[in-house]
Amino acid sequence: MSVDQLIAALESEAVQIYGSQASPRAGLRHLRRLPPRASVRTEWPEWVPGDVRDALGGIGITRPWPHQVEAATHAFEGRDVVVATGTASGKSLAYLLPLLTEAAAAPIDGPQASPRPGEGRTLYLAPTKALAADQARAVAEFEVPGLIPAIVDGDTPFEHRQWAQRFANLVLSNPDLLHHSLLPRHRMWRSLLKNLKYVVVDECHVYRGVFGAHVALTLRRLLRLAAHYGASPTVIAASATAADPAASLSVLTGRPAVAVTEDFSPHPGATVALWEPVTYEIEGEPQQASTLSETARMLAQLTRRGVRTLAFVPSRRGAEIVAAEAKSRLGADPAANRIAAYRAGYLREHRRDLESDLREGRLLGVATTNALELGIDVTGLDAVLLCGYPGRLASFWQQIGRAGRGDTEALAVMLAKDDPLDTYLVHHPEAIFDRPVEASVCDPSNPYVLAGHLCLAAEELPLKNEDLDAIPGSREVADQLCEQKLLRKRPGGRYYWIGSERPEVTLRGSGPMGVDIAETKTGRLIGTIDAAASHRIVHKGAVYLHQGESFLVDELDLEEGIAMVHAAKPPWTTSAQEITHLEILGERERLEMGDVSLCLGDVEVTSCVISYQKRRLPSGEIIDTQALDLPPQTLRTVAVWWTVELEALEGVKDLAGSLHAAEHASIGLLPLVATCDRWDIGGLSTPAHMDTELPTVFVYDGHPGGAGFAEQAFRKWKDWLGATKDAIASCGCKFGCPSCIQSPKCGNGNEPLHKQGAVAVLDLLLKAGEGPVKSTVHAAEPPQAKQEDDLWPGDF
Repeated sequence: MSVDQLIAALESEAVQIYGSQASPRAGLRHLRRLPPRASVRTEWPEWVPGDVRDALGGIGITRPWPHQVEAATHAFEGRDVVVATGTASGKSLAYLLPLLTEAAAAPIDGPQASPRPGEGRTLYLAPTKALAADQARAVAEFEVPGLIPAIVDGDTPFEHRQWAQRFANLVLSNPDLLHHSLLPRHRMWRSLLKNLKYVVVDECHVYRGVFGAHVALTLRRLLRLAAHYGASPTVIAASATAADPAASLSVLTGRPAVAVTEDFSPHPGATVALWEPVTYEIEGEPQQASTLSETARMLAQLTRRGVRTLAFVPSRRGAEIVAAEAKSRLGADPAANRIAAYRAGYLREHRRDLESDLREGRLLGVATTNALELGIDVTGLDAVLLCGYPGRLASFWQQIGRAGRGDTEALAVMLAKDDPLDTYLVHHPEAIFDRPVEASVCDPSNPYVLAGHLCLAAEELPLKNEDLDAIPGSREVADQLCEQKLLRKRPGGRYYWIGSERPEVTLRGSGPMGVDIAETKTGRLIGTIDAAASHRIVHKGAVYLHQGESFLVDELDLEEGIAMVHAAKPPWTTSAQEITHLEILGERERLEMGDVSLCLGDVEVTSCVISYQKRRLPSGEIIDTQALDLPPQTLRTVAVWWTVELEALEGVKDLAGSLHAAEHASIGLLPLVATCDRWDIGGLSTPAHMDTELPTVFVYDGHPGGAGFAEQAFRKWKDWLGATKDAIASCGCKFGCPSCIQSPKCGNGNEPLHKQGAVAVLDLLLKAGEGPVKSTVHAAEPPQAKQEDDLWPGDF
C-alpha cells in the first residue's frame, strides 16, 4: 500500500469514528514530501588494508560512500572528527575503518593475545547500553584478524572486566561506566590508557545541557589520564544533523575538530504529515480527540495493514497507554500480539527481548519513549508516529529518520499535542521544514557541574595549572574548593584532593539513587524510576502503568529507595499537585524598558508535592484529592524573568490569571528558540513577588546550575514572546485551552487563567521593547560550588 493510500485510510477512519465533524481532511494540516536521494559510491582509501576490505566485502560492503571515507581519513591522519549525516547513513563504518585498520595491523600471537606496547586500542562510548550492545553485535560480523572486542558496562561480571583490561583492543562502554569505574580505577586500566589510539563518541548530539556538561568533563578527564600514560588518542564522533557539529565536539573535548556533513547515502524519500487531533461535537459542545488516543488509533491501523511502525511518545506512561489502547482497538486480530511498549525502567532482559523482536520483525508496532531515538539497528521500518513535537528539531529529524531505511517511501506523522508549541507548528510548518537545526547547548564551566569533576580529577591525578586554564572559571572554583577543605593547593600551583571520601557525582541528573518498583505480595521487581520523578509518579496512592498492566502504589519508601505496588484496575487515573517557592539569588543582566524590566539571573527553587487528584476515566472529572507528606526538593538554577509596573497593568482584569496564562504559554513556546522541551523548564508567576515587589513571571531551567535555556530565552526574547502572544491570540478557543494557555504540568490545576489578559500583558512587553532600552550587565561571582552528594542510580 502506498503512502498516499495509508494517509487516506487514516483520514477515512477518523471520519468514521468522529462523524462528519472530522472533515474536511480530518486532522491533516500539512503534507511535505521529502525527495529520494540516490547514493554515490567511491573507492577504498589506500590506507585500508586488504584484510579489512575483504572482511567488509564478506558482509556486503564492497564500496564506501564518500562521507565515510572523508571522516575515516581525518581520523586515520590524527584529526578529531565528527560525522554528522542523516539516520542510516553508515556513520558506524566511518569510525570503524580506522580502528579495524589498526587492529588488522597488530601482530597476533593467539586468540587471547595481549596488545603489545604501541599497539593502538579503541574505547567506544555510547549513551545507552543498548546501543553499545548493538554495535558489538554488528562488529562481531566482521572477521578482521586482530580485532578483540569486549563490552564493559554495569552488567559485565568482574572477571570479564579483567579480561577486557588485558586483552580487548575494542572496549565498548558508555560515559557512565567511564566516569564511575574506569577513571577512578585508571591504574587497573593502564594498558588501555597507555595504548589508547581512538575514542569513539557515538550519538554525541545527545550530550547537551547539564548531562552534556558532565560528559564533556568526563571526556576531558579521560584525555588527561591518557596523556599522563603517554597516549594522544584521536576522537571520532557521530552525530545526528546539527547546526555546528565541529563546535559541539570541541565543547565536549576542549580540542579543535573538523566536521563531515554532506550525506552521500541513499534514501527512498518520505512523506511527512502534520496532524492536529480531530475536533468534533457532542450535543453541540466542541470536543477534541486526545493525542494519545489518536496515536494509538494510527498505530493500530498501520499495524493491522502490516506496516512496521514506531510511535514515539513523550512519557513512559503515555507509551504504555498508546500500546494498550492500540492492542484493545485490534481486539482479536492477531496483529494485537505484535504490539508492545518500550521504555526505560524495564528490566535489562525485557528490553533486550523487545529489541530483538523488533529487529527480527516479530513486533510490528512499538510505542516507545525517546529510548529508541538512538541508532540501534531496526532496519525495515515503514512508518513513524510522533505523539507531539519532541522539543528539538534534531530529535524530530532523528525520529522520523527511523523509517525509510529500505527502498520503499516512508511515512512520518507528527500529531500535535494540546500544547501551544505543537499548535503553532502544525499551523506554521515553515518553523519545522525551513528552519536550521539547533546548536547544542552545553556549558562545562557550569560551577555546579565543574566543582564535582575538579574534585574527581584531583583525586585521580593532581590538577596542574594547564588543567585549570582549559576551562573558564576553573581556577575560581578550585580556590573555593580549597576554602571548603576539599582541595589543597601546594607550592608550584598543583591542587590535591584531601576530602575524606571520593565525591559521588551522577552524570544524568541531580537526584539520588533510583527507586525500585516491586510487588507488595511477591517482591517481584517490576521496574525502576529516578528518585526525583518518584515524588510525582509512584507516590502513595498513585496509579502506575507497566506494559499495559496497572498497579496501585501501596507505599513509597525514599530512604530504602523502593515503591511497593499491587495489581489493580481502578476506574480513575492520578495526577500529583505541587507548590513552588522561588528566591532570586542575584542578577546577571537586566534590560530596562520603561515600565517593563527583563532580567537574567540565579535563583533557588523549592518545590514540594503536597497532594494528588483522582480523575475519573475517561472523562477526566476530578473525584477526589488526597494530601501527601513528601520532603521538599531544592534546585539552584538560572532563570529569565520580567516585571511590569502596576500602573501599566491597570486595564488588565484578573492579574494573577493573566500572568499565570502568560507563564504557561511562554514555557510551551520556549523550545521554539532554545534546545529544550517544556519538561526541561519550569515557571512561576505572581502579582507581587517578595524579591521584586512587582508583578513577575519567571521561567527557569529545570537543571542544577542551569542548562543555557533561560539565557537563550533572554537573548531571543522578542522572538520568543512574540510567538507566545501570536499562539494565544490565534487559538480559536474562547477562554483558554491546552493548545494555548493550559499546561499538563501545572501544580495548581490550571487555575486561575485569563486568556485575553495574557495577550494584553505580552503585548505590553513587546511594545516596551520597541522603545529605548537600558542594558545592565552585573559582574557577579559564580554561585558557590559544593561537593556533590548525589548517588548513582546504577543503570550504566
